[in-house]
Amino acid sequence: MITLLVGTNRPQSRARQLADFYATLLAELGATYQLLDLTELPIDFLNVALYHNAGQHPDFNRFIAPLDQSDKLVIFAPEYNCSIPGALKVFIDALPYPGGIRGKQAALVSLSSGSQGGGLALSHLTDILFYLGTSVLPQRVRLPFIGKHLTPAGELTSELYRQLLREQAEALLAA
Repeated sequence: MITLLVGTNRPQSRARQLADFYATLLAELGATYQLLDLTELPIDFLNVALYHNAGQHPDFNRFIAPLDQSDKLVIFAPEYNCSIPGALKVFIDALPYPGGIRGKQAALVSLSSGSQGGGLALSHLTDILFYLGTSVLPQRVRLPFIGKHLTPAGELTSELYRQLLREQAEALLAA
């Protein structure tokens, strides 16, 4: 099972649109997947699911329970201020440690409005995942100028971007 993790809590995000596109790729490749969207995080998890309360927030525990069914992840991380969204970082910090995503294989997709495609965000996220014992697929996909290649309806218009995502999905399935 593959978990598609939408790495922002921004409603109607481009990251979610890309996750939906990726889901169609996985379906075409015959893979099973599930979606975990940070817009569905419990509203109070920041205050009551961290530090001495780790593992004690029933709604957060239910939210992350599907991760136990996955051995692979695809994380969609938009670039926010040259890094990953704060919601993604605090989500990772609230996961059980050790555990949570330790031992899983992760594919990373970053997107940005600028020319770098979230390269710094990918670098930060990769370092965090390595520390947690998560393997990162070498095919990290960066999608610069995403606004020019993703319609408001979520259609990915760049053939190159579609190809990069498909190749990554195939590599993840082969890993």
